[in-house]
Amino acid sequence: MHTPTGESSGLNQPGSERVTWYHWVVVVIASFGWLFDCMDQRIFVLARESALKALVPVEEVQGSVSELDPAEQEQAVIAARDKLVKNWAGWATAIMMIGWATGGIFFGTMSDRWGRVKTMIATLVVYSGFTGLSGFSRSPEEFMIYRFLVGLGVGGMFGAATTLVAESVPSSIRAVALGMLQALSAIGNILGSIFTRFVQPGAEDVAFGFDGWRLVFFIGIIPSLLVIPIIFILREPDRWKEARRRAREHGDDASKQMGSIPDLFRHPTWRRHTLVGVTLGLSGMAGLWGIGFFSPELITAALKGEPQAVIDTVRAWGLALQDVGAFFGMVAFTFVATRFGRKPAFFIAYLLCLATTMYVFNFLRSGSDAYWMLPMMGFAQLSVFGGYSIYFPELFPTRLRGTGVSFCYNTVRYLAAGFPPMLMALNSMLIDMEVEEPFRKAATYMCAIFALGLFALIWAPETKGRPLPED
Repeated sequence: MHTPTGESSGLNQPGSERVTWYHWVVVVIASFGWLFDCMDQRIFVLARESALKALVPVEEVQGSVSELDPAEQEQAVIAARDKLVKNWAGWATAIMMIGWATGGIFFGTMSDRWGRVKTMIATLVVYSGFTGLSGFSRSPEEFMIYRFLVGLGVGGMFGAATTLVAESVPSSIRAVALGMLQALSAIGNILGSIFTRFVQPGAEDVAFGFDGWRLVFFIGIIPSLLVIPIIFILREPDRWKEARRRAREHGDDASKQMGSIPDLFRHPTWRRHTLVGVTLGLSGMAGLWGIGFFSPELITAALKGEPQAVIDTVRAWGLALQDVGAFFGMVAFTFVATRFGRKPAFFIAYLLCLATTMYVFNFLRSGSDAYWMLPMMGFAQLSVFGGYSIYFPELFPTRLRGTGVSFCYNTVRYLAAGFPPMLMALNSMLIDMEVEEPFRKAATYMCAIFALGLFALIWAPETKGRPLPED
């Protein structure tokens, strides 16, 4: 049994190392890796409905309305196809999240074994390459395959980037650096929203015979260029090199091996930290992907009857503003966590998530509403993600840090993946029950997931002012 302690070398002590230009270069490059990752996620959120409308054949729904009068069939086909597309969208999101969880676990373990930098390169190539290939999809099933593969890379980047930053920068700026990394991810979301404003996913034959949604996915290839500065500038942290050296010295001692998932549960301290991290992660992840990232569909419902070009415009700018709110939410979390502690910051953030999400899904009724309500929801829902980047690396020792961060941040997606189809299933059930505004009510019921995060804080350790743990 090993007792967690601060690292004896002093590298972990406040003020033990001066801040240099290289530290900020690490933060910037790692932030761009995660920024582009989030840009590809946002492209998917905004283009999934248009993609599936194009890929789902009308023949799939025509048979179900053949008994209706010809005058009623056209509207019935539109309604049935819209319902089918929404169900496909829920499953596409769920499948990407399953890939995300799988890739997070695999690449998280590999970041402890291979190194942080090598893992960043691998995940970057995977998520950017398969985002581009999504634009060549010819069927909903093929689209699902590409989304799973994109998820593998998306899931691995966060753990590699955050552990690289946490272990490379002095402890005096660690919280600020990690908060900055997560806050800048909102810029990636904004870029994705802006791209879909000028290349609208619902437009047909935009350029070279490609529809808008295909071109939007092609844009997702661009982040692969970041591989060049990663290869030539970044180096593995000394802390990771020292942990790998110690692991080699201990040979067959399982308690000192790098990247061991069972070790997250063998030691009572790491087990508690893992369970707390997973619970915190599930609350925020399920709330964001199962509710918050369906704000494009909420806008569509609010603007029912408006031309598609108007809906696409409101969705693009509305989500861009949601991301502006997200940026300030993560900055605010970083300030509160640095000044008052990690637990108070999480407590405030989860309360805001619960209140604002319920409010927005019940009262957003117009395009102008989207422009001020979505930033408010983005501020709340993404603020907790600023907390994950700061808090999760502080819960685990170096030999398990990449594994632990990725496990807490990504394993929960296996559970959270059920929430998008659950939202759509609940929506369908309420439609069949002839409940008024079923989509809004389904989202409201599911907001209870944010209470789980508040519950987990009872057992969460406070890490403010403490060195990164070792064992």
